[in-house]
Amino acid sequence: MEHSPGFLRLVEESRKRVRETTAEEVHARRRAGEAFHLVDVREDSEWEQGHAEGAVHLGKGVIERDVERQFPDADAEIVLYCGGGYRSALAADALQKMGYRRVRSMEGGWRRWCELGLPVTGARKT
Repeated sequence: MEHSPGFLRLVEESRKRVRETTAEEVHARRRAGEAFHLVDVREDSEWEQGHAEGAVHLGKGVIERDVERQFPDADAEIVLYCGGGYRSALAADALQKMGYRRVRSMEGGWRRWCELGLPVTGARKT
């Protein structure tokens, strides 16, 4: 997907403020039994086509509205992913502004997760 210059600028500004992680690291941490929340911020239709095993869904359009009900602890570790790591960076930036202190965005998102053949629930679509 080709993104507009304005969107890319916005994402790059957010990336300066958020911590990022990789799909490889997220998977390794899950296998090691580390506790954190994996959150898919893609659209409902994307989620329904398949998602990372063990993830919960809080779409980018509603995450700021619903996150405090889902994760009331501002110290909870939350790893966000989207299709390619752009929307998740924007969402991570917003959550940090809301007071969440342990938020990360997963670089490469769902596409990278699938490229690596990592566990999914539902159909594997990229």
